[in-house]
Amino acid sequence: MLEIQNIYKTFNAGTVNEKRALNGVSITLNDGDFVTVIGGNGAGKSTLLNAVAGVWPVDEGRISIDGVDVTRLPEHKRAKYVGRVFQDPMTGTAATMQIEENLALAMRRGQGRTLRMGITKAEREQYKELLKILDLGLEARLTSKVGLLSGGQRQALTLLMATLRKPKLLLLDEHTAALDPKTAAKVLDTTEKIVQRDSLTTLMITHNMRDAIAHGNRLIMMYDGRIAIDVAGEEKQRLTVEGLLEMFSKVSGSDEADDKLLLS
Repeated sequence: MLEIQNIYKTFNAGTVNEKRALNGVSITLNDGDFVTVIGGNGAGKSTLLNAVAGVWPVDEGRISIDGVDVTRLPEHKRAKYVGRVFQDPMTGTAATMQIEENLALAMRRGQGRTLRMGITKAEREQYKELLKILDLGLEARLTSKVGLLSGGQRQALTLLMATLRKPKLLLLDEHTAALDPKTAAKVLDTTEKIVQRDSLTTLMITHNMRDAIAHGNRLIMMYDGRIAIDVAGEEKQRLTVEGLLEMFSKVSGSDEADDKLLLS
C-alpha cells in the first residue's frame, strides 16, 4: 500500500545550517499494516511523514501509494489517498463550523465540496452512528460549534473525519502528544478500533515508547535519518521498553537516548 524507496531529504543545503533529515530511507507497508514510528528529536520521523504527505518534495528516491507514483505530486493532489491527524488538536477541524458541517465536508473529500445543498436527514443519522464509536456524547451535539469542544474531543473528531472516506493511508503525526494522559489513552483506544474495523494501512509517529510497543503490528525506530530498528510479528509482541532501549544502544553505538523519548 505504501512503498518508500531510498529517499533523501536535506534542509538548508550548502549552508552552515545544513541538515540531512532523511538518509536513504526505504520502507514497504502492506495493506492493513499498522506501523508505529519512534525516535529521538531530529531522528527524521516527522520529515518522513511530511515527505509521504507531500508537504515538501524529497531530493532523491520514490514514493508510491497503492501502486501510484506520488513522488512529484503536490500535497493537495495526494489528499485523495491520505487521511491525516496532526499533533495540534486545533488543526484539522473548522472551529467556527458545527460538528455535522465538519463531518459533511470530510465526507465529501475528493469531490467538489460545498454545503450549499445542506445536510440531509439521512446524513445526520449516519453522523450520529459514526460519532458513537468515540464514546464522547458528541452524537447529541451535532449542531455545536467545534471551537467549543475540548482538545481531546476535537482530536477524536479529527480522527473520525480523516477516516470517514477510507483513505489508502492514514498518517498520525504524534496525534496524542498535546493531550493529557487519560485523554491520550482514550484517543489511542479509538484509533485502534477504527484502524482494526476498517483495516486501515497506518503510519503512526509517536514519542511514547510504551504506545509504540502496545499498538500496531510493526515498530520502526529511526536514528540520524535512517531506519535503525524494524521489528514485527512475534518479535514485536515480546518487545519491552528495556529491550527496545538495548536494541537502540546497539544500533546507535550510544547509551544516550533522547530525554523526551525516555520520559515518555
